[in-house]
Amino acid sequence: MTSATPLPLYAIGLGSNRRHVRFGDPRRVLLAALAALESDDIEPVDASPIVASAPIGPSRRRYANAVALVASPLSPPEMLGRLKAIEAAFGRRRGQRWGARTLDLDILLWSEGAWSDAALTVPHAAMTVRDFVLGPLRMIAPAWRHPLTGQSVRQLAARLSRAKPVDHGASAH
Repeated sequence: MTSATPLPLYAIGLGSNRRHVRFGDPRRVLLAALAALESDDIEPVDASPIVASAPIGPSRRRYANAVALVASPLSPPEMLGRLKAIEAAFGRRRGQRWGARTLDLDILLWSEGAWSDAALTVPHAAMTVRDFVLGPLRMIAPAWRHPLTGQSVRQLAARLSRAKPVDHGASAH
């Protein structure tokens, strides 16, 4: 008797801060995007609750964020192509960095480790400094280890949420 090799897992970050003409508010956009991820070669495994977060950069609109775990035999470049196609189907237009967007999908982690080429770096370079990524990811995959640091998602999230000391500089009091 042979056991089937489990499919690699991906952690996919989802974000939206713009209404969609068909799906509605950003929260509903994410629910529709979660459904759109499912296909013949992408199997949903789990999804975090949707959280609200402040915008990064010039956008003034709050974001809805979540993380999905999916199993797939796709390579990271193939998965990226699939995510970009879903973004385009939801009306995503390339433009201002960190601007308002209907849907943003990012590969955060891949169970096979790290990947890097001209178009893609996995793990996502900024994931360790973004609470809106680590918070939802911690809810569904707290023990997943970052392939470069060796730290678990739980450890990364705890480090990020720890209070930072206030630097009073060299000013006299």
